[in-house]
Parts: sequence; structure tokens; C-alpha cells
Amino acid sequence: MSARWGPPAGLVLLLLLLSAVAARADRPARAGKAAEAEPEESSAVFQLYGDVYPHGLYYVAMSIGNPPRPYFLDVDTGSDLTWLQCDAPCVSCNKVPHPLYRPTKNKIVPCVDQLCSSLHGGLSGKHKCDSPKQQCDYEIKYADQGSSLGVLLTDSFAVRLANSSIVRPSLAFGCGYDQQVGSSTEVAPTDGVLGLGSGSISLLSQLKQHGITKNVVGHCLSIRGGGFLFFGDNLVPYSRATWVPMVRSAFKNYYSPGTASLYFGGRSLGVRPMEVVLDSGSSFTYFGAQPYQALVTALKSDLSKTLKEVFDPSLPLCWKGKKPFKSVLDVKKEFKSLVLSFSNGKKALMEIPPENYLIVTKFGNACLGILNGSEIGLKDLNIVGDITMQDQMVIYDNERGQIGWIRAPCDRIPKFGSSFL
Repeated sequence: MSARWGPPAGLVLLLLLLSAVAARADRPARAGKAAEAEPEESSAVFQLYGDVYPHGLYYVAMSIGNPPRPYFLDVDTGSDLTWLQCDAPCVSCNKVPHPLYRPTKNKIVPCVDQLCSSLHGGLSGKHKCDSPKQQCDYEIKYADQGSSLGVLLTDSFAVRLANSSIVRPSLAFGCGYDQQVGSSTEVAPTDGVLGLGSGSISLLSQLKQHGITKNVVGHCLSIRGGGFLFFGDNLVPYSRATWVPMVRSAFKNYYSPGTASLYFGGRSLGVRPMEVVLDSGSSFTYFGAQPYQALVTALKSDLSKTLKEVFDPSLPLCWKGKKPFKSVLDVKKEFKSLVLSFSNGKKALMEIPPENYLIVTKFGNACLGILNGSEIGLKDLNIVGDITMQDQMVIYDNERGQIGWIRAPCDRIPKFGSSFL
């Protein structure tokens, strides 16, 4: 959902809008040099970096171009378009970890191309070309009034597969050359965004179209930082995970497991069922006004007198103890678990223990990582973000139209062919 360029304290939460501007097990991967291979349907696994706090995002290193160059991309299942800040030339760009991507004219996607139609149709629903030679321009606008202007192009992405081969498909992504986002003085943690939504312009959908991987993506975000991301279904524990059918969300191409009832400490909070979406592009979890207020009321009435509410610049609602907390483990016994009960999956449950909704800040306070989404314009959209998905393998299976999750050791990168869980 969000491309996070500024520091996490600013909590930049982005809503994407698009306008037509000027238009069962593979063998383990072998060490050493991998052979080139024709695309074959397989799987790929990538190491993740970052954390919920203090960095505020999880990102992956991808090799793009010829010769391939590394770029850090914010892993975002809440948006479709993958894009990089680039020198086209750049009118306004943030400071990023790597040299800006430099496009060539022969890689620009024409406005009349189906990829451009997919890009515009997936978000704005409008697509118009004034001439066959017109390039595929786009504009992304953000909830914090930031924006990014760019052009769609194609280039090769180097992907190492489970069968040890490396493929380099030509995939479409955005070249952002005019950004009004985040801080222009601090170096952003990423060079761009990895869009893994369900739309046809998504990198995942394009890999499927090339016959490289199945249209399945999953992530495992470690509470200790890092984790892994995978494309394809070789790692998916189909028989052990909790599954619910995907629901077509009213909020564009978000992955939604449907509506859920909210419980705290085993008791219903008495709010109407919430439409939930899962979004790795959001650091924190966001509830609408009614469930958020019900949760805060229940939390405050249940806390022991040893915890005192305190101001902390990190998040809106925080508590301090008799002495500073070092980790969530120091304070989790003071809080009860939340549960989302999805009626869409025969009462499928997603348990949210305290470590999946609390952070401990550098000031030693425990803060609630569930925020009031209505205060930033999300209305009734309830987002399950990174904090709640930590130490769970979360799978978005577009082949079978289902979403799954299972507790997992996310700080251990799996090898294909091994027993991971």
C-alpha cells in the first residue's frame, strides 16, 4: 500500500491513485556459478532486510538491467506497480542507497501497449492515447500530498530459481523521475517499490505470464528483523496452513481474506464485522474508528496499575513500566491476545499475540502498533500490516484464489527440498 521514503517517525502512509497523464520440492540451490536456462515454472526465494521498528519497512535486493545492478525495493503486496526512482533525467529525486536507474529510449513502453492499458486500468480505470508514439506516463499521488511522476518501461530482472538456474525476463516497471515524497536530505532506505498486488501489471503476474513461476507469493517477516520472500508454490505448506478464500476487496487490488469479527482476551469486542486487507507495504496495522476505539477501551481497562500511559513520539498510545522495557518479551504478559475470526474460512482464526501489536521504543516504552486509520483517511479500511504478520508465513495464492498463514521461524531462510516448518 505504501512506498515509504521518509523516516518511519513520519509514518508516511500512501494511497495510490493513477491518472493518465500524457497518456513438491526442488533440489536445494547449489553454490557457485549458476547456468543460464530457458524459463521454466519454478520458485524463487529472496532474503529480506529491515524491520517494523525502528526502520519501518521490509525490503528486498533485486538485480535489474543489463548488466544487472542491485536496487533495494520496499516489499508491497498492497500495490501493483513496481517502480524505481530514476534519472530520465530526474527533476526531483530523493537520496537513495544506489545510483539512480538510467533508462534508455528503446525500453520505454508505448501508450498503446497492453501493459500501459493494464497499468492505467488497474487503478484509475481510464486509459487514453493521443498518438501511437506517445509514451506510457503515470502519476502516483499520496495521502500525505506527496507524489511521483514517471514513465513505464521494461528491463531484465535477474532471478535465481530453485533449480539453480538464473532467468532474466524483461518485465515492466515504473521509472519515477519527479518525486515529491519524504525527506530530500536524508538517504531513503530503498530505491523504489516492489509491487506484488494481484493486478496484471504486478511483477508476480508478469512472471506468471512468462511461465517462470506460478502466481503465488509469500513472505515471512521476522520479529527480530529480516526474513524472506518467495515466488511460486514450492515452499507452501498447503496441508498445515490456515486458508481462507480471497475476496474481491472494494479497495482495488488489495489481498482480502474477507470480513472478520474482533476478539480481545477471548471476548468479542462487539463491533460489526470488519473488512480486512493484508498489506506488507504498511508498517503498522490500522483499524477503522469503531474497532479501534473498542480495542483501546478494552486494553486500558485490562492493564495492571504498574503500567502508566506516557507520551512517546514514536506512536500515539504508549505505556511505561517501573523501569524501561528492553523488548516486547518484558511486557507481553501484561497484555492479552487479539483474534480475528474470519467467517469466510469456516471460522478461520488469526491470533494476534501482544508481540504482534506492540513495539518497544528506544525510550523503553511499550506502544500500540494498531492505529486509527480513520484519522488518516482510510475510513472503514482495516489493514493488517507488517507488525501483525511478523513470525508468520503469509501466502497469497492467486492460482487457487486463497490466502493462508502459519506460524514460522522467519529468521531462517529455507532451502528447497528441506523441511522448513
